[in-house]
Amino acid sequence: MAFKQHSVLPGFNLALGYTLLYLSVIVLIPLAALFFKSAQMPLDAFWHTVTDPRLVASYKLTFGASLLAAVINLFGGLLLAWVLVRYPFPGKRFIDAMVDLPFALPTAVAGISLATIYAPNGWVGQLFAPWDIKIAFTRIGVVIALTFVTLPFVVRTVQPVLEDLEKELEEAAASLGATRGQVFRKVILPTLLPALLTGFALAFARAIGEYGSVIFIAGNMPFVSEITPLMIISKLEQYDYVGATSIAIVMLLVSFALLLVINGLQWWSAKRLGRRK
Repeated sequence: MAFKQHSVLPGFNLALGYTLLYLSVIVLIPLAALFFKSAQMPLDAFWHTVTDPRLVASYKLTFGASLLAAVINLFGGLLLAWVLVRYPFPGKRFIDAMVDLPFALPTAVAGISLATIYAPNGWVGQLFAPWDIKIAFTRIGVVIALTFVTLPFVVRTVQPVLEDLEKELEEAAASLGATRGQVFRKVILPTLLPALLTGFALAFARAIGEYGSVIFIAGNMPFVSEITPLMIISKLEQYDYVGATSIAIVMLLVSFALLLVINGLQWWSAKRLGRRK
């Protein structure tokens, strides 16, 4: 007698169908429309649009500042997560809650606040004014804004891994004569590496598409502090929808390639950690 095999998940076919439909409506169809719209432009016109010198300068600023902000948060986020997990101190819960502030705070509010603080007459900006160092309305301001909005990604991906890390392994390594630096490099860091790469990738991807918090502190000067999302908005305001989608495709392809590389490194580090275990 043949028994009917039941799926582990009840209603699997229905759930799978809903998942594919949801993914298509939210992700696949908009991306397909993006490519379809840009296909209306001849190839030479497409190339001329996406290689405009002003646009190339915005590419360099957007991807360079996003990469720098992600690297800053890679180290700063690890340090903050380490302090929150390993050390008890007054106000710990308050600081832990403040980490999520960039998630809850509207990006426009964040941009206005940062521009006010780092302006030449602001609380922080006036400290650098005597040395003729400008933070707001420069590339430095762009990096600061991107660092602010991407801070939680590394902290929140590393924090649970640190909490689950077995301290017995560290104690065993220390009992065998390992120094603190050796314990961190040989025991702790390999375990944290996949989470660090995940947080780095999320922060980098978030920074590339950031707009609201940057335009208020960037200054938006051509060839100096213009970000690529602003160029897309400018094309839309000029009703040049084909040009806007062309720029968006370039950002999409470059972002996808970079994230593919980062995810490959994450898979390699996780595989290497599994072999060590």
